[in-house]
Amino acid sequence: MIPPFETTFAVPLSCEDCIKDISGSLYKINGINKVNANLKEQLVSIEGTAAPSAIVEAIQATGRDAILRGTGKSNSAAVCILESHASHVENKVRGLVRMVQVASNLTIVDLSIRGLSPGTYHATVRETGDISEGPESTGPIWEAANAKKKGSPARGIFGTVEVGKGGVGTVFLDKPIEIWEMIGRSIVVAHQQDGKFDKNDADTLVGVIARSAGVWDNDKTVCSCSGKTVWEERKEQVDRGML
Repeated sequence: MIPPFETTFAVPLSCEDCIKDISGSLYKINGINKVNANLKEQLVSIEGTAAPSAIVEAIQATGRDAILRGTGKSNSAAVCILESHASHVENKVRGLVRMVQVASNLTIVDLSIRGLSPGTYHATVRETGDISEGPESTGPIWEAANAKKKGSPARGIFGTVEVGKGGVGTVFLDKPIEIWEMIGRSIVVAHQQDGKFDKNDADTLVGVIARSAGVWDNDKTVCSCSGKTVWEERKEQVDRGML
C-alpha cells in the first residue's frame, strides 16, 4: 500500500469561493486525504495517494490551471520530459513522467503521454542518459543483465500504458526503486519494450530523468533566466505539447 505524500500546485486563486470550488473537485478523487490552500501565495497543497496528473485534471475541471511546484520531500522527486526525435514531428514534447519516493525503496511513477497512435506502449528506464541519437543511444534496459542472471524482471521495466483513440494514455505505478538510482538515466516509451528502436518513429519517445523540487523547495514565481512568470512559462509549455 502506498503511503500518503504531499504535493503543491500553483493555482490562480482570487477568493475563498475559489478554494471551496477547487477543494470540492479534489475531494471527489480517490486517495485525497487533505487539501490546504493559501490565497496569498496562490498555492494549493494536497496530501494523499492520488496521482499528480489526476489532481491537475481535477483543478482544471474548475476552469483554472495548475502548475506542479513540488512533490514529496527534498531529494525525493524526479521528472522526465518525453520527446519525439522524429524529424517530421512539429511538437516534440509528447509526455511527462513524474516520480516521487514515498518510502524506503518505494517510488511512485505517474506517466502521461498524448498525441500518439492508439495501442500498447512499453515504458523502460535505460542504463544511460545519452539521448543524442534518440532511443538508440540510451543503452540497454537498466539492470537487464543482472536480472537475466537472477532470472527476475529487470528493475528498468516500468510497465505498459494504453493509448486510446484520442491519443492520450496515463498510468500510475509503484516500483521498489529509490530516486537517486534513476537520476541521469533515461526513459524510453515505445510500442516495443526493447531491441532496435527507430528515432524517426513519431510514436517513440525518450527523455532524461532529472531531479525535481521537493514540496517546499521551489518558491519560484519568476524565471531567473527569462524573467517570465510561471504562468507565461506554462503557456509556452502547453503550446509545445507539455501535459
